[in-house]
Amino acid sequence: MYSNNSESIKYSLCVFMDEEKGDEFGYVQFPQSFDNLTKNDIYGCSFRVIQKLEVHGLDANGGPCFIGTGCFHRREALCGKKYEKNFRFDLKKLNNTKVNERASLLEETCKVLASCAFEHNTTWGKEMGLIYGFPAEDIVTGLSVQCRGWKSIFLDPERDGFLGVAPITLLQLLVQHKRWTEGHLQVFLSKYCPLLYGYKKIPLKLRLAYCAYNLWAANCLATLYYVVVPCLCLLKGIPLFPKISSPWVLPFAYVAFSHHAYSLGEFLWCGGTFLGWCNDQRMWLFKRTTSYLFASFETILKLLGYSQLAFVITTKVADEDVSKRYDQEMIEFGVASPMFDILATLAILNLLGSFGAIKKVTMHADKGFKVLDQFGLQILLCLVLVTINLPVYQALFFRMDKGKMPSSVTYKSIIFALLACTLAVY
Repeated sequence: MYSNNSESIKYSLCVFMDEEKGDEFGYVQFPQSFDNLTKNDIYGCSFRVIQKLEVHGLDANGGPCFIGTGCFHRREALCGKKYEKNFRFDLKKLNNTKVNERASLLEETCKVLASCAFEHNTTWGKEMGLIYGFPAEDIVTGLSVQCRGWKSIFLDPERDGFLGVAPITLLQLLVQHKRWTEGHLQVFLSKYCPLLYGYKKIPLKLRLAYCAYNLWAANCLATLYYVVVPCLCLLKGIPLFPKISSPWVLPFAYVAFSHHAYSLGEFLWCGGTFLGWCNDQRMWLFKRTTSYLFASFETILKLLGYSQLAFVITTKVADEDVSKRYDQEMIEFGVASPMFDILATLAILNLLGSFGAIKKVTMHADKGFKVLDQFGLQILLCLVLVTINLPVYQALFFRMDKGKMPSSVTYKSIIFALLACTLAVY
């Protein structure tokens, strides 16, 4: 990340020095923006709706969380001081502080401060400064500041305050989100769980808002169910949803239509494009079935003592060919990964399920309408998933560039999908 707006410091100081409420704020958070996004944001990295709508709504309930970058902290709040309602900072007194120690003594003091042993046997990393022990140490740090009585505020100036580099390959994105969601879930399952740690310290609305992000990883369970089970039940001939002719289909249709229509409206209102929204929906599916799944397993293994805490750095360096394909908005696969095994298997599974459904409808003309009536919603769900996975099919079977899906992934996914379909049918 780098500074993109020289006025950012002034904006933050205006908040901290406000005569009426400035002393209430512990930190000022700017959006996490990127300077290398494509027109339609192929990997959905912009967090457009979250940063334009959701985070602004937190200002009324104590303020947004600390996201680890693009943030100005009040020194006293970060160093463990509790907020006092009638306390006001005397800026003139702070600016007129004089140091009378000799230069040699100050030099020795600075060496101690800069050493790795300075924090030993202190509360640093536990009650003050950045809280250690979590991949998402920023979330815990911001929560601790807010639980000491401080508020935060989100500033989104017209010119981005800070810019950074977004992932330009799919694996980079999935690894990054695995780390984020793993850290969030570890926070939720620790003593810093917002519901418990923030009890009587921050508003209930803010605690629930934290939980919505802390439980991202748990979304993998419901998503995997909707991606796998309806498809297999369709092959087996087991209906899961009401018939098309039944009035009970209306609630399902209403929820599906209204949710996606509202989501699209939000995305467009925040400056996105229709293709950008489609890419965003695709990436949410990919992340929930891979990154969130792996994050959940890693967290469970860590709690059971079978895994150690690790911080995986997201690689942001790529060769010229990868950058060219990114600019052309082509999803980059290129390497073998267990995450790609899952993505490809689920894509082929729904493709086989769709073929099976089409066969049932077309091969038996007399029963075609009956099949559509009974399995209409399941067939529609499979077709939607096939549409979302079109880039995966291209990478598996049609692309010839280096960004295609590796052959090993293709073979494994076909075998796994056929095995799953065989078990479901028989």
